[in-house]
This record gives sequence, structure tokens and C-alpha cells, in this order.
Amino acid sequence: MAEIDILVGTVYGAAMLVAETLSDHLEANGHVCHLHEEAELTDIDASRFLLIVSATTGQGDIPPNLQPFASALADRAPYMKGWRYALIAMGDSSYEHFCGAGRRLDGLLQELAAEALVPRLEIDATVEDEPEVAALAWLKTWENRL
Repeated sequence: MAEIDILVGTVYGAAMLVAETLSDHLEANGHVCHLHEEAELTDIDASRFLLIVSATTGQGDIPPNLQPFASALADRAPYMKGWRYALIAMGDSSYEHFCGAGRRLDGLLQELAAEALVPRLEIDATVEDEPEVAALAWLKTWENRL
């Protein structure tokens, strides 16, 4: 089974609910999850799978609690070849910068040579009343590849 670092960028708690739901499911299936609400680049390990769940704030900004991780990626530009990840971007499509934080993080990880195991999931708050349900359905389509 896999060891998984789950990084959460949250503002009002919806992203945390999604991350906790996925963590509970993964652990029930034998995986070991490390949930990080205040993530730093030094908190994650290349030998573990990386799962990021991020809300979007302001003008497509990364939530403050995930900003140190994102800043470290941008400033240090570590070579991440061999790192595998999946990402959930959460937002509201009635805003111009829909899922901007997740899109920025995904782009940054790819620039640093990390490998997305699956395409990014974008969850629209105007469509999904229960984002954790959509995220769990998405996870179940690929979790056997961990």
C-alpha cells in the first residue's frame, strides 16, 4: 500500500472536508496518509504520493495556509522528477479566476518535472453541493494505480 502526503489549502473548510474524506477512504483501504493543513516543502517526501486539495481565494490566489509550500516551490524550484501527484482544484465558476490556485499549483508542479498521475479534478461550487462526493468518485477511478 502507498504512503500519501495530503496537502490542504483551505479557507472556509470545504477543502479540508474533501481531504479528510479522501484520507479516511484511503486509510480504510490500507494506505497511510499524512494530512498537512500547514504544509511546508520540507513536510513532503519524494517517496510518498502527493495529493493536493486546494480552494481558491481572491483573484485566483492560493490559500494562506498553503502559500508557504507554493512559495517554496516557486522560489527554490526543486527538480521533482520521480514525484507523483494528483490535484483537486476547488472554486466557483462565477468568478473570473475559477480554480486559479489549483491550476497554478498544477502548472508549477509540472514545470518542476513532477508527474500528474491523473488529470486535475476541478470542482465547481456552483454545481457541487457536496464536493467530497465528487472527489471520492474521482479518487475511486484511479486509486488502484497508487
